[in-house]
Amino acid sequence: MSDVLVGTKKGLFVLEGRPGAPFGVRARAFAGDPVEYAVRDPRTGRTFAGVASPFYGPKLFWTDDLDGEWTQATGLELPAGSGQAFQRLWTLVPGEAEGQLWAGGDPGVLFESRDGGASWTLNRALWDEPSRPDWQPGGGGLCLHSVVPWPGEPDRLAIAISAAGVWLTDDGGASWRRGNQGLVPKYLPEDVPDDEIALCVHALQRAPLRPERVFMQFHGGVYRSDDGGETWTDIGAGTALPSEFGFPIAVDPTDPDSAFLLPLAGDFDRVTPDGRVRVFETRDAGASWAARGDGLPQEHAYLTILRKAFARSGDDAGFELYFGATSGDVYGSGDAGATWSHVAAQLPPVYSVSATG
Repeated sequence: MSDVLVGTKKGLFVLEGRPGAPFGVRARAFAGDPVEYAVRDPRTGRTFAGVASPFYGPKLFWTDDLDGEWTQATGLELPAGSGQAFQRLWTLVPGEAEGQLWAGGDPGVLFESRDGGASWTLNRALWDEPSRPDWQPGGGGLCLHSVVPWPGEPDRLAIAISAAGVWLTDDGGASWRRGNQGLVPKYLPEDVPDDEIALCVHALQRAPLRPERVFMQFHGGVYRSDDGGETWTDIGAGTALPSEFGFPIAVDPTDPDSAFLLPLAGDFDRVTPDGRVRVFETRDAGASWAARGDGLPQEHAYLTILRKAFARSGDDAGFELYFGATSGDVYGSGDAGATWSHVAAQLPPVYSVSATG
Protein backbone atom coordinates (compact mmCIF):
# COMPACT_ATOMS: atom_id res chain seq x y z
CA MET A 1 0.00 0.00 0.00
CA SER A 2 1.04 3.60 -0.63
CA ASP A 3 0.22 6.71 1.36
CA VAL A 4 -0.13 10.09 -0.34
CA LEU A 5 -0.23 13.23 1.80
CA VAL A 6 -2.25 15.95 0.10
CA GLY A 7 -2.18 19.47 1.48
CA THR A 8 -5.22 21.44 0.37
CA LYS A 9 -7.03 24.72 0.85
CA LYS A 10 -9.27 22.96 3.38
CA GLY A 11 -7.04 20.65 5.36
CA LEU A 12 -4.73 17.67 5.05
CA PHE A 13 -5.93 14.48 3.37
CA VAL A 14 -4.08 11.19 3.80
CA LEU A 15 -4.87 8.95 0.84
CA GLU A 16 -4.15 5.22 0.88
CA GLY A 17 -4.25 2.68 -1.93
CA ARG A 18 -2.40 0.97 -4.73
CA PRO A 19 -1.36 2.61 -8.03
CA GLY A 20 -3.80 1.87 -10.82
CA ALA A 21 -6.92 2.17 -8.65
CA PRO A 22 -8.69 4.96 -6.74
CA PHE A 23 -7.31 5.64 -3.27
CA GLY A 24 -9.39 5.98 -0.14
CA VAL A 25 -9.19 8.78 2.42
CA ARG A 26 -7.46 7.19 5.40
CA ALA A 27 -7.43 10.33 7.53
CA ARG A 28 -8.12 14.04 7.45
CA ALA A 29 -6.63 16.71 9.70
CA PHE A 30 -6.88 20.48 10.13
CA ALA A 31 -10.31 20.58 8.52
CA GLY A 32 -11.07 24.00 7.06
CA ASP A 33 -7.51 25.31 7.39
CA PRO A 34 -5.07 25.71 4.48
CA VAL A 35 -2.30 23.12 4.67
CA GLU A 36 0.52 24.53 2.56
CA TYR A 37 2.80 21.51 2.78
CA ALA A 38 2.84 18.09 4.40
CA VAL A 39 5.52 15.39 4.40
CA ARG A 40 6.60 12.29 6.29
CA ASP A 41 10.18 11.79 7.43
CA PRO A 42 11.04 8.33 6.04
CA ARG A 43 13.65 7.78 8.74
CA THR A 44 11.24 8.06 11.66
CA GLY A 45 7.73 7.94 10.20
CA ARG A 46 6.97 11.33 11.76
CA THR A 47 4.49 13.40 9.74
CA PHE A 48 4.62 17.18 9.45
CA ALA A 49 1.99 19.66 8.30
CA GLY A 50 2.45 23.38 7.67
CA VAL A 51 -0.86 25.06 8.49
CA ALA A 52 -1.64 28.63 7.45
CA SER A 53 -3.94 31.10 9.17
CA PRO A 54 -4.77 34.70 8.21
CA PHE A 55 -5.08 35.46 11.94
CA TYR A 56 -2.27 33.49 13.61
CA GLY A 57 0.25 33.11 10.79
CA PRO A 58 1.92 29.84 9.72
CA LYS A 59 2.35 27.00 12.20
CA LEU A 60 4.15 23.68 11.87
CA PHE A 61 2.61 20.62 13.49
CA TRP A 62 3.95 17.06 13.81
CA THR A 63 2.63 13.67 14.84
CA ASP A 64 3.95 10.15 15.21
CA ASP A 65 0.43 8.74 14.90
CA LEU A 66 -1.97 9.93 12.19
CA ASP A 67 -4.85 8.74 14.35
CA GLY A 68 -3.53 10.59 17.39
CA GLU A 69 -2.75 14.13 18.45
CA TRP A 70 -0.67 16.74 16.65
CA THR A 71 1.99 18.83 18.44
CA GLN A 72 3.04 22.33 17.42
CA ALA A 73 6.74 22.76 16.71
CA THR A 74 8.62 25.66 18.28
CA GLY A 75 11.17 28.17 17.02
CA LEU A 76 9.72 29.05 13.61
CA GLU A 77 9.93 32.78 14.11
CA LEU A 78 12.03 35.73 13.04
CA PRO A 79 14.24 37.85 15.31
CA ALA A 80 12.40 40.24 17.59
CA GLY A 81 12.66 43.82 16.39
CA SER A 82 13.34 42.85 12.78
CA GLY A 83 10.10 44.41 11.61
CA GLN A 84 9.29 41.26 9.66
CA ALA A 85 7.17 38.21 10.36
CA PHE A 86 7.29 34.62 9.22
CA GLN A 87 4.70 34.58 6.44
CA ARG A 88 4.51 31.06 5.05
CA LEU A 89 6.06 27.60 5.29
CA TRP A 90 6.98 26.35 1.81
CA THR A 91 8.93 23.14 2.30
CA LEU A 92 10.36 20.72 4.84
CA VAL A 93 13.15 18.27 3.97
CA PRO A 94 15.00 15.64 6.03
CA GLY A 95 18.68 16.43 6.35
CA GLU A 96 21.65 14.09 6.23
CA ALA A 97 22.55 14.13 9.93
CA GLU A 98 20.62 12.22 12.57
CA GLY A 99 17.55 14.17 13.68
CA GLN A 100 18.27 16.95 11.18
CA LEU A 101 15.56 18.60 9.09
CA TRP A 102 15.42 21.81 7.05
CA ALA A 103 12.44 24.08 6.51
CA GLY A 104 12.12 26.96 4.08
CA GLY A 105 9.64 29.76 3.90
CA ASP A 106 8.72 33.36 3.28
CA PRO A 107 10.45 35.88 3.57
CA GLY A 108 13.34 33.85 2.10
CA VAL A 109 14.19 32.15 5.39
CA LEU A 110 15.76 28.82 6.30
CA PHE A 111 15.27 26.97 9.59
CA GLU A 112 17.09 23.89 10.92
CA SER A 113 15.97 21.26 13.42
CA ARG A 114 18.32 18.87 15.19
CA ASP A 115 15.70 17.03 17.25
CA GLY A 116 13.53 15.42 14.61
CA GLY A 117 11.44 18.52 13.92
CA ALA A 118 10.17 19.36 17.40
CA SER A 119 12.13 22.62 17.66
CA TRP A 120 13.78 24.89 15.10
CA THR A 121 16.39 27.64 14.82
CA LEU A 122 16.77 30.31 12.16
CA ASN A 123 19.81 30.13 9.89
CA ARG A 124 21.34 33.49 10.74
CA ALA A 125 23.95 33.51 7.97
CA LEU A 126 21.26 33.53 5.30
CA TRP A 127 19.09 35.93 7.31
CA ASP A 128 22.04 38.34 7.61
CA GLU A 129 23.16 37.94 3.96
CA PRO A 130 24.25 41.47 2.90
CA SER A 131 22.31 41.33 -0.37
CA ARG A 132 19.01 40.50 1.35
CA PRO A 133 17.65 44.08 1.15
CA ASP A 134 17.86 43.80 -2.64
CA TRP A 135 16.01 40.48 -2.94
CA GLN A 136 12.78 40.68 -4.90
CA PRO A 137 9.71 38.49 -4.27
CA GLY A 138 8.18 36.36 -7.00
CA GLY A 139 4.45 36.12 -7.61
CA GLY A 140 4.04 33.86 -4.58
CA GLY A 141 6.14 36.02 -2.28
CA LEU A 142 9.79 35.85 -1.25
CA CYS A 143 9.68 32.10 -0.87
CA LEU A 144 12.48 29.69 -0.04
CA HIS A 145 10.79 26.68 -1.64
CA SER A 146 13.59 24.22 -2.44
CA VAL A 147 16.09 22.67 -0.03
CA VAL A 148 18.37 20.09 -1.67
CA PRO A 149 20.77 18.20 0.64
CA TRP A 150 23.81 16.35 -0.70
CA PRO A 151 23.49 12.62 0.06
CA GLY A 152 25.87 11.56 2.82
CA GLU A 153 27.28 15.05 3.41
CA PRO A 154 25.30 17.02 6.02
CA ASP A 155 27.22 20.26 5.48
CA ARG A 156 26.54 20.54 1.72
CA LEU A 157 23.25 22.08 0.71
CA ALA A 158 21.61 23.93 -2.19
CA ILE A 159 18.55 26.11 -1.75
CA ALA A 160 16.43 28.17 -4.12
CA ILE A 161 14.50 31.36 -3.45
CA SER A 162 11.96 33.05 -5.67
CA ALA A 163 13.17 35.44 -6.84
CA ALA A 164 16.65 35.53 -5.26
CA GLY A 165 18.11 32.57 -7.13
CA VAL A 166 20.21 29.62 -6.00
CA TRP A 167 22.41 29.65 -2.89
CA LEU A 168 25.02 27.06 -1.88
CA THR A 169 26.80 26.16 1.34
CA ASP A 170 29.60 23.72 2.15
CA ASP A 171 29.73 24.40 5.88
CA GLY A 172 26.24 23.54 7.09
CA GLY A 173 24.85 27.01 6.45
CA ALA A 174 27.54 29.02 8.26
CA SER A 175 28.21 30.83 4.97
CA TRP A 176 26.48 31.07 1.57
CA ARG A 177 27.40 31.86 -2.01
CA ARG A 178 25.37 32.30 -5.18
CA GLY A 179 25.00 29.53 -7.76
CA ASN A 180 23.37 31.26 -10.72
CA GLN A 181 25.91 31.23 -13.55
CA GLY A 182 24.21 30.42 -16.85
CA LEU A 183 20.64 31.33 -15.86
CA VAL A 184 18.95 33.65 -18.36
CA PRO A 185 15.81 35.47 -17.13
CA LYS A 186 13.92 35.79 -20.41
CA TYR A 187 11.10 37.54 -18.59
CA LEU A 188 13.24 40.68 -18.07
CA PRO A 189 14.57 43.27 -20.55
CA GLU A 190 18.12 42.61 -21.68
CA ASP A 191 19.43 45.93 -20.33
CA VAL A 192 18.64 45.21 -16.67
CA PRO A 193 21.90 45.47 -14.64
CA ASP A 194 23.20 42.16 -13.26
CA ASP A 195 22.91 43.34 -9.66
CA GLU A 196 19.19 44.11 -10.15
CA ILE A 197 18.15 40.83 -11.76
CA ALA A 198 15.48 38.89 -9.88
CA LEU A 199 16.19 35.23 -10.60
CA CYS A 200 12.87 33.44 -10.29
CA VAL A 201 13.79 29.80 -9.72
CA HIS A 202 10.67 27.62 -9.42
CA ALA A 203 12.08 24.27 -8.22
CA LEU A 204 15.30 22.29 -7.69
CA GLN A 205 15.76 18.51 -7.53
CA ARG A 206 19.02 16.57 -7.11
CA ALA A 207 19.80 13.23 -8.76
CA PRO A 208 20.50 10.87 -5.80
CA LEU A 209 22.96 8.63 -7.65
CA ARG A 210 24.93 11.57 -9.08
CA PRO A 211 24.59 14.33 -6.48
CA GLU A 212 26.52 16.88 -8.50
CA ARG A 213 23.62 16.80 -11.00
CA VAL A 214 20.69 19.09 -10.20
CA PHE A 215 17.64 19.76 -12.36
CA MET A 216 15.82 23.10 -12.27
CA GLN A 217 12.47 24.46 -13.39
CA PHE A 218 13.00 28.16 -13.93
CA HIS A 219 10.47 30.89 -14.71
CA GLY A 220 10.41 30.23 -18.43
CA GLY A 221 13.30 27.80 -18.67
CA VAL A 222 14.50 24.31 -17.77
CA TYR A 223 18.11 23.87 -16.66
CA ARG A 224 20.62 21.25 -15.51
CA SER A 225 23.73 21.62 -13.41
CA ASP A 226 26.55 19.07 -13.40
CA ASP A 227 28.64 20.77 -10.72
CA GLY A 228 26.29 20.84 -7.76
CA GLY A 229 24.50 24.05 -8.71
CA GLU A 230 27.46 26.32 -9.45
CA THR A 231 26.67 26.66 -13.19
CA TRP A 232 23.64 25.85 -15.34
CA THR A 233 22.88 24.63 -18.88
CA ASP A 234 19.60 25.27 -20.69
CA ILE A 235 17.91 21.94 -21.49
CA GLY A 236 14.47 23.19 -22.52
CA ALA A 237 14.92 25.47 -25.51
CA GLY A 238 14.45 23.85 -28.92
CA THR A 239 13.05 20.59 -27.53
CA ALA A 240 9.63 18.93 -27.72
CA LEU A 241 8.45 20.68 -24.56
CA PRO A 242 5.24 22.62 -25.35
CA SER A 243 6.35 25.29 -22.88
CA GLU A 244 9.40 26.03 -20.76
CA PHE A 245 7.19 27.44 -18.01
CA GLY A 246 6.06 25.35 -15.07
CA PHE A 247 6.57 24.89 -11.36
CA PRO A 248 7.49 21.38 -10.14
CA ILE A 249 10.13 18.93 -11.32
CA ALA A 250 10.90 15.35 -10.24
CA VAL A 251 13.92 13.09 -10.82
CA ASP A 252 14.30 9.36 -11.34
CA PRO A 253 16.04 7.94 -8.24
CA THR A 254 17.58 5.14 -10.31
CA ASP A 255 18.85 7.17 -13.30
CA PRO A 256 20.64 10.55 -13.07
CA ASP A 257 19.81 11.23 -16.73
CA SER A 258 16.05 11.12 -16.13
CA ALA A 259 13.66 13.79 -14.92
CA PHE A 260 9.98 14.71 -15.22
CA LEU A 261 8.16 18.01 -15.82
CA LEU A 262 4.57 19.24 -15.78
CA PRO A 263 4.65 22.24 -18.16
CA LEU A 264 2.03 24.98 -18.05
CA ALA A 265 1.12 27.17 -21.01
CA GLY A 266 2.90 30.25 -19.66
CA ASP A 267 3.16 32.79 -16.89
CA PHE A 268 -0.05 34.53 -17.99
CA ASP A 269 -1.93 31.29 -18.68
CA ARG A 270 -1.00 28.86 -15.93
CA VAL A 271 -2.88 25.80 -17.17
CA THR A 272 -1.86 22.62 -18.96
CA PRO A 273 -1.04 23.45 -22.62
CA ASP A 274 -3.76 22.86 -25.22
CA GLY A 275 -6.10 21.43 -22.60
CA ARG A 276 -4.06 18.22 -22.44
CA VAL A 277 -2.55 16.87 -19.23
CA ARG A 278 0.87 15.42 -19.97
CA VAL A 279 3.99 14.69 -17.96
CA PHE A 280 7.17 15.20 -19.98
CA GLU A 281 10.11 12.87 -19.42
CA THR A 282 13.77 13.02 -20.38
CA ARG A 283 16.03 9.96 -20.36
CA ASP A 284 19.10 11.72 -21.77
CA ALA A 285 19.68 14.54 -19.26
CA GLY A 286 17.46 16.98 -21.15
CA ALA A 287 18.70 16.53 -24.71
CA SER A 288 15.18 15.39 -25.59
CA TRP A 289 11.76 15.22 -23.93
CA ALA A 290 8.80 12.89 -24.54
CA ALA A 291 5.17 13.23 -23.47
CA ARG A 292 3.61 10.67 -21.13
CA GLY A 293 -0.16 10.99 -20.95
CA ASP A 294 -1.60 7.47 -20.96
CA GLY A 295 -4.51 7.62 -18.51
CA LEU A 296 -4.51 11.42 -18.17
CA PRO A 297 -7.27 13.65 -19.64
CA GLN A 298 -6.39 14.79 -23.15
CA GLU A 299 -9.26 17.08 -24.11
CA HIS A 300 -10.56 20.29 -22.51
CA ALA A 301 -8.51 19.66 -19.35
CA TYR A 302 -7.02 22.93 -18.17
CA LEU A 303 -5.35 22.00 -14.91
CA THR A 304 -3.02 24.08 -12.75
CA ILE A 305 -0.32 22.17 -10.84
CA LEU A 306 1.41 24.19 -8.14
CA ARG A 307 5.06 24.17 -7.09
CA LYS A 308 4.89 21.51 -4.36
CA ALA A 309 2.17 19.32 -5.89
CA PHE A 310 4.39 16.78 -7.72
CA ALA A 311 6.13 13.95 -5.87
CA ARG A 312 7.77 10.58 -6.29
CA SER A 313 7.92 7.57 -4.00
CA GLY A 314 10.27 4.58 -3.98
CA ASP A 315 13.85 4.05 -5.03
CA ASP A 316 13.61 1.23 -7.55
CA ALA A 317 12.92 1.11 -11.30
CA GLY A 318 9.16 0.95 -10.73
CA PHE A 319 8.95 4.05 -8.57
CA GLU A 320 5.68 5.93 -8.19
CA LEU A 321 4.77 9.47 -9.26
CA TYR A 322 1.86 11.58 -8.03
CA PHE A 323 0.57 15.07 -8.75
CA GLY A 324 -2.41 17.14 -7.71
CA ALA A 325 -4.18 20.13 -9.26
CA THR A 326 -6.10 23.13 -8.03
CA SER A 327 -9.19 21.39 -9.48
CA GLY A 328 -8.98 18.93 -6.58
CA ASP A 329 -7.85 16.03 -8.79
CA VAL A 330 -4.92 13.80 -7.85
CA TYR A 331 -3.27 11.44 -10.36
CA GLY A 332 -0.73 8.67 -9.80
CA SER A 333 1.58 6.34 -11.70
CA GLY A 334 2.99 3.07 -10.39
CA ASP A 335 5.34 2.50 -13.32
CA ALA A 336 7.58 5.57 -13.35
CA GLY A 337 5.19 7.68 -15.40
CA ALA A 338 4.43 5.26 -18.23
CA THR A 339 0.73 5.03 -17.30
CA TRP A 340 -1.48 7.10 -15.02
CA SER A 341 -4.75 6.76 -13.13
CA HIS A 342 -7.09 8.93 -11.10
CA VAL A 343 -6.15 8.64 -7.43
CA ALA A 344 -8.72 11.08 -6.03
CA ALA A 345 -11.24 13.63 -7.28
CA GLN A 346 -13.28 16.47 -5.83
CA LEU A 347 -10.82 17.37 -3.10
CA PRO A 348 -10.31 21.04 -2.24
CA PRO A 349 -7.66 22.84 -4.34
CA VAL A 350 -4.39 20.96 -3.95
CA TYR A 351 -1.37 22.87 -2.64
CA SER A 352 1.10 20.02 -2.06
CA VAL A 353 1.61 16.30 -2.62
CA SER A 354 4.12 13.95 -1.02
CA ALA A 355 4.18 10.17 -1.03
CA THR A 356 5.59 7.14 0.75
CA GLY A 357 5.54 3.63 -0.66
